[in-house]
Amino acid sequence: MPFEKTATRLWKRLTREERLAAATAFWRETPEEVAGSALAAIVKARHLRPQVARALDDEEKARSLASVLDPGETVASALLVALHLGERRPVLAAFLDAAGLPHENGILKEEDNTPLSEDAARAGVRALAASYPRDHIETYLNTLWLQDPDRWEVLAKGDEWL
Repeated sequence: MPFEKTATRLWKRLTREERLAAATAFWRETPEEVAGSALAAIVKARHLRPQVARALDDEEKARSLASVLDPGETVASALLVALHLGERRPVLAAFLDAAGLPHENGILKEEDNTPLSEDAARAGVRALAASYPRDHIETYLNTLWLQDPDRWEVLAKGDEWL
């Protein structure tokens, strides 16, 4: 399956349950730089006044945001990252361990932007294929690629290895 070229397109491909899990994780640890944009997406989708949206509890914000199919590229990207830093964190750790990349609980330790080798990528994808559903793997690889297409370019071949 080819990678989606935007975070918004990948977000739209997720199931309702996956979008809710992502939005729940997002509001649990909200990145300040996208919080306003996420609230704006809720305001627009639910036709609320901004102060009403801000007053919603995190659970209601998550349900509301999960229902927005086009929250904007920045918010969609943050939601995809939140999905993987939330309930899918073991996927990150398994991939990074198998690829030989140093990390702390799924978060890369180094700011090294060296492109991933094909051998490392293949090892990471194979490790995931042994334990996780194909759609989770595809979403994760696509999310990594969207974050830094140059560094993760080789992951576009990941479908061949599954």
